[in-house]
Amino acid sequence: MLRSFSPVILIALCVSCSEKKLHNAPATKKQPVYTDVPYTQDYSIKYDVQDSAAVLHRVYADRNGVVKLLSSKGLLQPYAGEMLYPGTLVTDGTYRPMAAKKLAGIGTYQNQFVFVDDKAVLSNAWAGTLYCKHSLPGAKLLAGGADFAFLISDGTNLQYLKGSEVLWEQKLSEPVLDILYDSTQQRFLLLSPQSISTFNPAGKALTAGFKGDSLTCFTLSKAGKEVVAGTGNGYIVIDAGNWQQKGAVNRRLPWTEITAVTEIDGKLWFGSTRGAFRLNEDGKFSYYASKRWLPSDQVKHISKGPEGSVLVLTDKGLGRICFQQMTLAQKAAFYDKQVRERHIRYGLYCDIVTVKNGDLSTSELAPHDSDNLWTAMYLGSQLFRYLVTRDPEAKQNVVESFDALERLYTIHTFPGYFGRSFERHGTIPFKTEFREYLKDYWYPGYQSSVSWRQADDPEWDWRGASSSDQTVGQVFALTLVAQYMDEGSLKQRAVKLLDGLLSHIVDNDLKLIDADGRPTLWGIWNPEYVNRFPVMVGDRKLYSSNIIAFLQAAYHFTGKEKFKKTAEHLLYGKGYLQNLAHPVGEIGRTPDTADNWSRAMSEEWNHSDDEMYFLAYWSLYPYALNDSLKAVYKEAIRDHWEAERPEKDALWNFCYAMTGADSFDLAESIWHLKEMPLDMVEWSVNNSSRKDINFIPDNFRGQTTESVLPPDERPEQKHNRNLFTPDKQNNGRTELGAGDTWLLPYWMGRYLGVIGE
Repeated sequence: MLRSFSPVILIALCVSCSEKKLHNAPATKKQPVYTDVPYTQDYSIKYDVQDSAAVLHRVYADRNGVVKLLSSKGLLQPYAGEMLYPGTLVTDGTYRPMAAKKLAGIGTYQNQFVFVDDKAVLSNAWAGTLYCKHSLPGAKLLAGGADFAFLISDGTNLQYLKGSEVLWEQKLSEPVLDILYDSTQQRFLLLSPQSISTFNPAGKALTAGFKGDSLTCFTLSKAGKEVVAGTGNGYIVIDAGNWQQKGAVNRRLPWTEITAVTEIDGKLWFGSTRGAFRLNEDGKFSYYASKRWLPSDQVKHISKGPEGSVLVLTDKGLGRICFQQMTLAQKAAFYDKQVRERHIRYGLYCDIVTVKNGDLSTSELAPHDSDNLWTAMYLGSQLFRYLVTRDPEAKQNVVESFDALERLYTIHTFPGYFGRSFERHGTIPFKTEFREYLKDYWYPGYQSSVSWRQADDPEWDWRGASSSDQTVGQVFALTLVAQYMDEGSLKQRAVKLLDGLLSHIVDNDLKLIDADGRPTLWGIWNPEYVNRFPVMVGDRKLYSSNIIAFLQAAYHFTGKEKFKKTAEHLLYGKGYLQNLAHPVGEIGRTPDTADNWSRAMSEEWNHSDDEMYFLAYWSLYPYALNDSLKAVYKEAIRDHWEAERPEKDALWNFCYAMTGADSFDLAESIWHLKEMPLDMVEWSVNNSSRKDINFIPDNFRGQTTESVLPPDERPEQKHNRNLFTPDKQNNGRTELGAGDTWLLPYWMGRYLGVIGE
């Protein structure tokens, strides 16, 4: 998908008449537009078992939506619980007499609960009249047939009951694992580890059916025409009429050790020792694993739950997978609330940390390395929201975010310089930060620094050592406010900050100068640094692209010639045009002959660079100094976008759509927005063991699989991380905010007109 091109040829190209002008936001006639209709959004409500000694067996829901679980400690029921705030499994004391019974089996009949204990099959439905006595003290399995007749088993013996009469019984040589009733052919099916047999109530006959191996669970499917059986290594499909296996054992699954299988509303659900999964119409699986979905990945039983939900019982508790019809606009409202309730600190937008195992009551708002960048991205989302909706709440969010960003410039006395973050004095220790990996940095002595400092106001501290990615965020936010905000004073403040920032950089030889008088680690854009890298080192292209974007925006809003002249000098005199137009496909590892710093900077693709590129494209392309440059920029953006297409990242796609591109993977973008989980807690996630995805050899870009996993199945959601990362041990320690991850691409798409109302 990567293409190379000649910058010399492209300079002569004119800008296509079909391109969109940034000031006219609606999509061009050729751009596709998504109509925001309801889709199915899934989420989980989890219930942890209070008594860790309790062994959980099965779970069912009745016609009233009541959920009951059978455990070694008796009947349990879920209490409280909502998404993000787990409930618990507590003793079910609804019917006092049930506590004295030795319940060993549970099921449903005509959508009512039925139980089996050491004396009878019984129920509290039908006015309590169902009470079928039996003579199997160890009975634990039951299934109801026609006219209130039941087949029960203690695992070895079978009894067929109606009323309190035992109509038939037999001892088996093979253990019984489960019993089902086939209403289509009016027969019972019995599962054993090596076979499936049938019991015909009419003839009181037990007949051999299917011979298998290592069978663990089974269910009827396709209106009784098929039997699907799980095994210790995959599952099989069997013709329920002639008992012939249909096809090979299916082992291309998220995990092959199957513990439960059932058909719910025409879809097969599987439980395993590593989570649950649903077979979709396209033959792929939706994987519900990790504490994002379940209390544990050891699935014991699956059944249909109330209101279209699915009940997944694990050894640690119950996960109720819920499905809600929702539009993207409604999802945006959900995330807007999440951000405002939990992710605003002094007006800065941030993730929340120190969460203990996903318990949001233990969370803390604390400074982060890139508070300024995340706040800039969130500000952008709210500004796009305001431009689309004119909602005063969105405008107030913009104002508060801008105030926080502005304070990063005014909390100290260094003109044009911004801090990373700020906090009340004494909260963060001032300590020397030593980084061994910087030993080969071209700027000697940078390994050791102190980034936190006390502000002039003794009540506050601020952090310096600001970097290039945060500068991208500043320019992104300031240019959007300067261009689109309808409040003149705020626009003027944004232009003033932008002017001060770029003046600071230009007047200091294209460097960010920290409070110690030295350049920050990543804040250097001058040719001496940028052109020292071989052309295959990404920083050469990235820094060239970014600084030209900054200078163009500063010139556009201030009219100061120094910004234009500096940009032109870099573009035409120092090779920055060739640098930024260099094909992404030619970026890679340096040869062994390169210097240590160049080799260190090219060990792998840095995904933070993608975020820096695409956010800065909002200044690079719209404020191009001339149409010839604009054509070069557009091709460079297209080339970069082509490389990023496998990620299916809506933010990258919509930043490319900003150029007026007719094709920008809208369907993949909507997929990305729909599949983002409502639960943004960073749970531990493991996908490397999955058998249903194709892994590819190690490569420079860090792409591990042929196709990127859905956001709700993978550990990484932030745009500056590798979305192909299969595993990560997060343990529920952080909740990501949706302001940068989801709200920015969504509202950007709305503003551009490629997502409809």
